[in-house]
Amino acid sequence: MALTEEAHAARDGPSKKRTGSEQGEIFDLLSNHRRRYAIHYCKREDEPVTLGDLAEHVAAWELDKEVEAITSAERKRVYTSLQQTHLPTLERAEMIEFDDRTIELTENAKNLEVYLDVVPGDSIPWGVYYLGLSALGLLVMAGVWLEVVPTETVPALGWATLVVLGVAVSAIVHVVSSRRMRLGEVEQPP
Repeated sequence: MALTEEAHAARDGPSKKRTGSEQGEIFDLLSNHRRRYAIHYCKREDEPVTLGDLAEHVAAWELDKEVEAITSAERKRVYTSLQQTHLPTLERAEMIEFDDRTIELTENAKNLEVYLDVVPGDSIPWGVYYLGLSALGLLVMAGVWLEVVPTETVPALGWATLVVLGVAVSAIVHVVSSRRMRLGEVEQPP
């Protein structure tokens, strides 16, 4: 999980930086998937939600089912866990207002911009990818300067354009990928 600069100042406003303990608190809150799913659902709905609706959606996401396919036992298990544990935790952290039946995000949670940097087992983190791309770009440009890379078929400006194009395409893919991993932005929570 990676926290953006916006998230660092989300609860206290842009003029005050988050301390390490406050960042740790956010990471701790989001380390539990039910709390993360609750914030995701509330952000997506953008209005107060009922505990029943929240429990149904969280159970559906957990079990990878449609909401209509959730049994009453599955819903009740999640409902109880949310009511007794997760929602009070989020309320103490001032992320939600909870009155036993209705949940509403506070400004702290609404302004919280969290991107989850989920890296599948067969993939590499974006930072490592960009480091490799930069090394490749530097190698190509050094080859052009040292006249090792052929410039008869592709001029030096063409090589530079290819390097910049590689970075630009990678950045676009990264931005699109990051949007899918933002809480409250898409149908399924990250």
